[in-house]
Amino acid sequence: MGGVSGLIYSTVPIVVFVPVNAVWGLTAAMIAAIAVALAIFCVRLVRREPLNPAISGLIGVAICVFIAHRVGDAKGYFLFGIWTTLAYAVVFVASIVVRWPLVGVAWNLISGDGMAWRKHRKTLLAYDFATAFWALVFFARYLTQSELYDHGSTGWLAVARISMGWPLTALAVLATVVLVRRATREEDRMDAVDEATGADNDTAGIADNPSR
Repeated sequence: MGGVSGLIYSTVPIVVFVPVNAVWGLTAAMIAAIAVALAIFCVRLVRREPLNPAISGLIGVAICVFIAHRVGDAKGYFLFGIWTTLAYAVVFVASIVVRWPLVGVAWNLISGDGMAWRKHRKTLLAYDFATAFWALVFFARYLTQSELYDHGSTGWLAVARISMGWPLTALAVLATVVLVRRATREEDRMDAVDEATGADNDTAGIADNPSR
C-alpha cells in the first residue's frame, strides 16, 4: 500500500542497522535504526505523503528494536518480520478456503466496485490464483528467513529481507495485475452476456404479448 517509496523506506533502517551493529554493537544499531525511522517519518510529513504508511513504518521499526533488545541479539530485529510473513501466508490461504480471496477483496474495496465479482466463478478463481501467489511469496520469505535466524546469520538475514522484498513483491504485483485484468475482462464479458440475454427475453416477451 505504501507504493515504491514505501518499499524503499522500509529497507533503509535495515541497511543502517546491520553495519552499525557490526561496527559499534547492538545498542548503537538500535539507536541508529530508530533515528533513521524518525527521519523517514519527518520526510514523509514534510512531503505530505500519506500518514498511515509513515506511522506503521515507525511502529514496525520500534517493535523490531524492542524485540532485538529483549532477545539481546541483533538477529532479534528480524523476528517480528519473520512471524508476520507467516501470519500473512496463513491468512491469505484461509481467505481462499472460505471463498473470500484477499486479493479480490482488497482490489475491489480500493476500486469501489463492491463484491459482485464473487458471483462469477472464473473471476473468483482468478482472484484465488492471485491470492495463492502472494501466499507462496510469504511462505518463501518465512522459510528462508527463519532458517537464517536459527543459524544466527544476521547479515544474510538482511540480504534475504531486502532481496526477497523488492523482487518478489514486484513479481507478485505483476502476477496480480495480470490475473485481475483477466478476471475483470471475463466479468465484463459475462455481464454483457447477461444484459444481452435479458434484453432478448424482454423482446421475446413483447413479441408473445403485443399488448405490452
